Amino acid sequence: MTQRPARSLGPDYFESIYAADADPWRFASSEYERAKYAATLAALPRPHYGRAFEIGCSIGVLTAQLAARCDSLLAVDLAEAPLAAARARCAGLPNVAFRRMAVPGDWPDGAFDLILLSEVVYYLDMADLARLAGRVAAALAPGGEALLVHWTGETDYPLSGDAAAEGFIAAAGLPVIRQQRAEAYRLDLLRRPPPPG
Repeated sequence: MTQRPARSLGPDYFESIYAADADPWRFASSEYERAKYAATLAALPRPHYGRAFEIGCSIGVLTAQLAARCDSLLAVDLAEAPLAAARARCAGLPNVAFRRMAVPGDWPDGAFDLILLSEVVYYLDMADLARLAGRVAAALAPGGEALLVHWTGETDYPLSGDAAAEGFIAAAGLPVIRQQRAEAYRLDLLRRPPPPG
């Protein structure tokens, strides 16, 4: 296996990938992605969420599906090319807003009922992962949920899928209310406890 990068992967890495291929991970055509998106949506306990935040939306395939279950959805990515594709894909969805944002350094205002991190945490080094986990935990409304979805095969990113998920869970300090494994990915659902009473 190739040596892992020591630092978080930045915008240049993703801009070069999307410059070579508009859909490098086949989000729009892969049967694996289609099944994983269905499992992702099925893992969400609530039929509907008020305010949601998708970190790492790429070309917006999952964004378009998630939007149907949210009053408002903020979807962000590091690179402009996938954001342009996502905006076009979701043009008819007025409840979706897109922003170019490099988390955890950049962060939106307000609280969220749902934060989705699908195939994104393993691009970060451990220091950025810890910062991200802290930001997510602080940004969840009481009773709000964070869903992590990560490939568990070999990666040449700073972290493996398992290391990313386990590190995030440890750093966030939120109760894990659901975990499931498929052949090639894992889902971890965390919830900020509601206020007592």
